Amino acid sequence: MNAGGTAIRSALTGLAYAGKLHPASRSWIDGVDVERNVPYRRGGDSAHLLDIYRPRGVEGPLPVMLYIHGGGFRILSKDTHWMFGAGYAKRGFLVFNVNYRLAPRGVFPDQLVDVAMALKWVMEHAEEYGGDLSRLVYGGESAGANLSLSLMIAGCWERPEPYAGVVWESGAKPMAVLPHCGMLQVSDAERYLAKEKLPVWIRDRIAQVCRGYLPDVSGDPDRFALADPLVFLEKADAPVRPLPAVFSVCGTADPVLDDTRRLREALDRFDNESEVLIYEGGIHAFHAFIWQALALRSWEDQDAFLARAVPGLGLGAEG
Repeated sequence: MNAGGTAIRSALTGLAYAGKLHPASRSWIDGVDVERNVPYRRGGDSAHLLDIYRPRGVEGPLPVMLYIHGGGFRILSKDTHWMFGAGYAKRGFLVFNVNYRLAPRGVFPDQLVDVAMALKWVMEHAEEYGGDLSRLVYGGESAGANLSLSLMIAGCWERPEPYAGVVWESGAKPMAVLPHCGMLQVSDAERYLAKEKLPVWIRDRIAQVCRGYLPDVSGDPDRFALADPLVFLEKADAPVRPLPAVFSVCGTADPVLDDTRRLREALDRFDNESEVLIYEGGIHAFHAFIWQALALRSWEDQDAFLARAVPGLGLGAEG
């Protein structure tokens, strides 16, 4: 299983970097400036760095995007997720694309602590880079979708966790959250193992991801409520602060599709604007393959949603 994980990590990392060579990717990056490896926590840890993407030659103040990469809480980085930093910058955002601690070195709530601290740093510094924090958006896919939803929850319901307090006290009020292809309940790894239609290696891989992030599910479930943002939204009372708009995409060939379907039903309990779109044939994180027609279609649908949710957003991407 460990060998399989190493192979998957190598394959996905190689694909992410090789993707930059595709002609469609070159046009995606063109016109975007990047400042790399800015620390958002002290100590010199590479897990506590972020990259800043901005559209070249565009006057601010710009709407702000906090982007949280996926990778099952255990692999990949801001560097492998360049297409999201560049893609949102092309659409007029000042993008902060963040790293965080990964399993097995970091387990819940380490990843959430890190992204909460990254958000705090963005709230304190985005204006220095030309950002408009009144037009804030969170984005992420897979594990990043989980973490972005948990940040949203921490800012809308007053929670006891210290890292949730960081979010609550930061004053962050996102206008929209974009949790794509999310793994949104990690406390129940067995539900994946029971899916006989999935290949055994995929079931085992997903279960290992869940257990790697949340190795101990004993005791009071409220202590790991923010590891399961989907379950929280399925059960929660009305939020203290208004929920932002939520837009989510997933593909029919994604092994964690059920979580996105449940998210659609959970969001129907609230009065915020939400839209969940399912794309026929889309694999996990299909929207990252920006040289493919299905990915571009999902970005176009997202553009339409963001144009409604974020006033004054300059949607000028080419692709």
